[in-house]
Amino acid sequence: MAEHVTPGGLTHIEGMNRQFIEFPPVRNAERGGGVLDALNWAVWAKDLRKRYGDVRAVDGISFGVSPGEVFGMLGPNGAGKTTTIEILLGLRTADSGDVRILGMTHPEDHRRIASVIGAQLQTTGMYPTHTVREMIQLFSDFYAEAAPVDELMDMVGLRDKAGALVKNLSGGQRQRLAIAIALVNRPAVVFLDEPTTGLDPQARRALWDMILSLKASGTTVLLTTHYMEEAEQLCDRVAIVDRGKIAEMDSPAALINKYFKHIAIEFESPPGAEVDAASLRSLPGVANVAADGRKVTLYSSDVPATMASLLGTASHSLKHMVVRQATLEDVFLKITGRSMRQ
Repeated sequence: MAEHVTPGGLTHIEGMNRQFIEFPPVRNAERGGGVLDALNWAVWAKDLRKRYGDVRAVDGISFGVSPGEVFGMLGPNGAGKTTTIEILLGLRTADSGDVRILGMTHPEDHRRIASVIGAQLQTTGMYPTHTVREMIQLFSDFYAEAAPVDELMDMVGLRDKAGALVKNLSGGQRQRLAIAIALVNRPAVVFLDEPTTGLDPQARRALWDMILSLKASGTTVLLTTHYMEEAEQLCDRVAIVDRGKIAEMDSPAALINKYFKHIAIEFESPPGAEVDAASLRSLPGVANVAADGRKVTLYSSDVPATMASLLGTASHSLKHMVVRQATLEDVFLKITGRSMRQ
């Protein structure tokens, strides 16, 4: 499987006012006609299942990730995303199902798989009394070829924390350190589990830029997230995961277009006022109504008519009114019947 990884030097590119490593190109395999042909996908899973007592954490998940693709698993906490990632990495054994990483399997090819992938998990084991530089160097020493430590620190914005002890880092800084560790071996496939959790908006945007630079180099990225905007910005395709199953899978734009050809009118109902969904659904142009607590969203094919009727019939002032295009949040709510926060 050496053909999947092309060693090479590292160069720098500018992004979000920060330097990032441009990883060497990865030779992409031609994708065949089989829907789930294991040999033509960088990451391949078929009918994965994992139970904990009566809880079906993963309940028949199947998907493939193309070489060079950014693929997102989108869903709330407890949906089964992390368990799926751990099965793919060989950290957890599925009750049933099949996995291939670059055509290789666990446990037979576990060491070979480990040499060509990188992973950032929600909790990464670190030595609290090591410095940032020492932690990255420690993991770099495991590989014959590794990215320079200084450039990895630059990539995640931790150069000024090179001498800081791990125990003194903030949660967001630890998250960035975990991502640097995931990239020390210049992996062909990178697994990122909720990578922007705990990051401030500036650091989150910088990480998005880094992920896009990985994609540009041909690296395959599989990430989990519960941030809808993040999935829309980064992912070529997403799998919407709910209660251990994949409810839908396609590009963000295709999913939005499939479920919504209307404009969203969003507002907040007054405290104590009951949302009358039937009455709202009867307004001109309204195709659907979604209520999440006091937050109400109308999906309209005729925004002027809907707005005029809504404002003319509202017995109370409607706060925080916004007119917008539909998003993945709307898709998730329509498919699952609940918001990501529930």
